[in-house]
Amino acid sequence: MSNIKMNIGIIIGTTREGRVGPQVGQWVKEIAVLRKDANYELLDIKEFKLPLLGESTDKTGVEKWNQRLMDFDGFVFVTGEYNHSIPASLKNALDSAKEPWNNKAAGIVSYGSVGGARAAEHLRGILGELQIADVRTHVALSMFTDFENWSTFKPQSLHLSNLNEMLDQLLVWSKALKSIR
Repeated sequence: MSNIKMNIGIIIGTTREGRVGPQVGQWVKEIAVLRKDANYELLDIKEFKLPLLGESTDKTGVEKWNQRLMDFDGFVFVTGEYNHSIPASLKNALDSAKEPWNNKAAGIVSYGSVGGARAAEHLRGILGELQIADVRTHVALSMFTDFENWSTFKPQSLHLSNLNEMLDQLLVWSKALKSIR
């Protein structure tokens, strides 16, 4: 199994207009693919048009979402911090699946006025309930120092070591958990 490349989904957890999540997700992907140690793919939850859980009988988006999640061994969650927590869109996307999350690993890249630290901590509790093992290292991006005018992503180079360490941990855990799925 050591020669098999893991499939890692980089989930963009925000959906609102003017969001910076896609810029951050693209940065994560660009750094990750340079490593050549796994297959990395962006997953933008906005594209799935998920209805709020329980508010629609149309399950098309939810079924598509669940099917895509099955393709991955692990995830990087890219989340902004909204009102000291994760965006409602990310919570809804997490709640719209159950088994596709089980026994997989995750890393977190957050951003906000204090690096999205509070969102990351809330996300960790949710991940545990979904049987997703989150890794310790976390990339925390500041809206003050890693974004120009709070809208253009310009990460400081110091984040590269944390991102690579988080990806190292994510791959080890993803491989280990694949053996029990």
